[in-house]
Amino acid sequence: MSRKLIAEFVGTFWLVLGGCGSAVLAAGVADVGIGWLGVALAFGLTVMTMVYALGNISGGHFNPAVSLGLMVAGRFSGKELLPYWGAQVAGAIAAALVLLIIASGQEGFSPIGNFALNGYGAASPGGYGLLAGLVTEIVLTAFFLVIILGATSKLASAGFAGIAIGLGLTLIHLVGIPVTNTSVNPARSTGVALFGGGTAIAQLWLFWVAPLIGGALGAVIWKALDPTTAAGLEDEGH
Repeated sequence: MSRKLIAEFVGTFWLVLGGCGSAVLAAGVADVGIGWLGVALAFGLTVMTMVYALGNISGGHFNPAVSLGLMVAGRFSGKELLPYWGAQVAGAIAAALVLLIIASGQEGFSPIGNFALNGYGAASPGGYGLLAGLVTEIVLTAFFLVIILGATSKLASAGFAGIAIGLGLTLIHLVGIPVTNTSVNPARSTGVALFGGGTAIAQLWLFWVAPLIGGALGAVIWKALDPTTAAGLEDEGH
């Protein structure tokens, strides 16, 4: 169990450092910045690389909503849910701290409102309101779980799950960044919000509630579609 939790800590650390780090350090650089497309790709690459590196140890969740969805789908033990959540949140906070130290090397940097924070209303990159943010996070997280569960099904092509999951998260960010700056991951939102303060903390509830609802919903959708049931196979583990 300790190896699983360390793997979840490390994987979530990499996701936040790579994804949020690309947004904070590289997205807005004049003339050579990577923009939203680059940030979306960065998040996808972090998950893809860690799924291949650590997936055989912990299952490669790196996200409380994914852990919940896998539990609802019968792929993950409920006894391990809270320890996984703790490791994921701890990894996200540690990565946000490292990112803050790096970003603070630039004179005048402040994480307040400038730290890859998730939000709605005035805190939304595109000015989208609460309902839009809620629906976006629920729907995108649900589809992320469908992608994960489908790509790791016994009937799926072996060895390609990490690519599908990484590209899926990239697409999710391309859709969601203008609306909420894309969470679909409560740990990712929590790590940076603790240092971004203010509005990010006040709105953090949505980025727990919506992804968790979406994760459970995605699992229910997948269970209704699961081809292993028709094939008479028992789809175990992620």
